[in-house]
Amino acid sequence: MNRIKGFIQITRPVNLGIAFLSIFVGGAVTGSIQPLASLLLACFSGVFLMAGANTINDVFDLAIDRINKPNRPLPAGLITQQQAVLWAGFLFLVGIALSLGVHLVVFVMALGFTVGLILYSYRLKSTVLWGNVTVALIASMAFVYGGVSVGRIHTALIVGVFAFLFHFAREIIKDLEDMEGDRVQGALTLPIRFGVQAAINWITGISTLLILLTFLPYILHIFNWIYLFIVFLGVDCFLIFLLFFIRKNNKPRHWGQLARWMKVDMLVGLLAVFLGS
Repeated sequence: MNRIKGFIQITRPVNLGIAFLSIFVGGAVTGSIQPLASLLLACFSGVFLMAGANTINDVFDLAIDRINKPNRPLPAGLITQQQAVLWAGFLFLVGIALSLGVHLVVFVMALGFTVGLILYSYRLKSTVLWGNVTVALIASMAFVYGGVSVGRIHTALIVGVFAFLFHFAREIIKDLEDMEGDRVQGALTLPIRFGVQAAINWITGISTLLILLTFLPYILHIFNWIYLFIVFLGVDCFLIFLLFFIRKNNKPRHWGQLARWMKVDMLVGLLAVFLGS
């Protein structure tokens, strides 16, 4: 029973739910969810790819997680590294296979995601900003994945830009949270290489740019007033609060709390663009 729990937990089910919704919304904001079968296939393909990525990330992060997150399935001993590698390979293969049933472009994107996510876990995660950019870019492409699956990507690209900036800021916050374990393992992330204040400055700049950009789809009549109402109260005001909070609270547990709050706020952003499109 513990092993089954480990196989499920290592995929990070909450993240998978967000990935499914992101891809679905990426298709929906283009004006229609048709062809629905293609969109759903893309959603499930993305979920399996994300599950594989989360699993292989834990494999490469085992030494760090022993310090930062000892309750994760691998450091807790729920499953072995070999089992996790095999599980990740299976998940990636299923995700790629499902993409074949959608569109050739989606299949190529799935292969690119797989390579990029493995490269991130193997090397880029421990570098200054490159790992952050990689994760943010792949996460933002979930919307494009949905748009391509229904043959329309214009609006999906706009939402993808917002998602990129949001994830970029969140990834730097996670680097702040993981500094202790990353430093032990010799990782040169932004806060380790240039300091906590430099990381906070980057988060401030990215978040401020995102807040300003969120008004454009309403001004350009791409999204309606429902979008503006939800995104202002639920995303922009949250980001302003985040910028004050991160300057007043500078402990890893506070940064981890912020990262978790941002995960919930992703759902608010998804609701805004879904109802406002």
